[in-house]
Amino acid sequence: RAVAMSVSHSSRLNKLVREQYMRLPQDGRVQVTYVWIDGSGEGVRCKSRTLEKEPKSIEDVPEWNFDGSSTAQAEGSNSDMFLVPVCMFRDPFCLDPNKLVLCEVLKYNRKPAETNLRHTCKKVMDLVKDSHPWFGMEQEYTLLGINGHPYGWPDNGFPGPQGPYYCGVGADKVYGRDIVESHYKACLYAGVKICGTNAEVMPSQWEFQVGPCEGIEMGDHLWMARFILHRVCEDFGVVATLDPKPMTGNWNGAGCHTNYSTEEMRREGGLKHIEAAIEKLSKRHDYHICVYDPRGGRDNSRRLTGHHETSNIFEFSAGVANRGASIRIPRQVGQDGCGYFEDRRPAANCDPYAVTEAIMRTTVLNETGVETKDYADH
Repeated sequence: RAVAMSVSHSSRLNKLVREQYMRLPQDGRVQVTYVWIDGSGEGVRCKSRTLEKEPKSIEDVPEWNFDGSSTAQAEGSNSDMFLVPVCMFRDPFCLDPNKLVLCEVLKYNRKPAETNLRHTCKKVMDLVKDSHPWFGMEQEYTLLGINGHPYGWPDNGFPGPQGPYYCGVGADKVYGRDIVESHYKACLYAGVKICGTNAEVMPSQWEFQVGPCEGIEMGDHLWMARFILHRVCEDFGVVATLDPKPMTGNWNGAGCHTNYSTEEMRREGGLKHIEAAIEKLSKRHDYHICVYDPRGGRDNSRRLTGHHETSNIFEFSAGVANRGASIRIPRQVGQDGCGYFEDRRPAANCDPYAVTEAIMRTTVLNETGVETKDYADH
């Protein structure tokens, strides 16, 4: 009874009937689904069109448009927004030769929309490309029933205290593994650089990891992994939330820990470059907190309390193997003297373009203070 009440009506439609239609031939034509970030800076939208032949590269996918007044991105009197294709993936829902295409959003005057944070991120990544920045981001999320209650939790209560759920196995310890495994396979099929997954500390909370990705690729692949997650959850009739603190009280929040290195850090003796980067980050903590969630740090303030494996939002800290620090240096990196470090501050609902851009501005371009430089004319 509880399961029937917590999943959507659409998920209970007969999926075998759908499969009958999905097997029909397409006569060489291709369905392309355009995906973009909406005016919230967190939500993704999509719509599809037919191309007469399979696109072999992103250049083969034409620009398109949409009604920005319906996505909180434009006024109704001037609502057309441009969709500019930037990254193409295989479609795990409609299968080959169909495509998913991630797009940047431009306004009527061809300037980037307010939530198009990829635009400046790409400029910065082009500037620092010789440092070969690698990223890996750990996306935590929580499964909810459509009633907004964590999926699998008792209808009128709470599960037992945290402890047995992290990387757990068993029906009384993990909820929704079917969704997690379907998402993993769908990302692999699509070509998303997903590299792992695990159950998290709070029951109904999960994590997947994307990377290593170089430069702008990190944001592209994480955003498409998020779209695929929401789309898989739609099929199962549940909701994936990226809220950094979906349940108040003695429950872990959700972050998007960001692992980062440059070529110098990965080489022998790279630990000194890691320590130098951390020193730069320590002097720009307020700036990073402001860009590590979509609301200037207000979302993260609910999560970064200094408890539940987090640092305090008002203090910068770093340490080897310390999950209560702002920056964690993995123990193996400390032993090897080279490798990468982990920024544990980004919230689960961060924009990966904003996070990776901020890290590069501070650690490679040596920016200081809360203002950023405009490199458009350089």
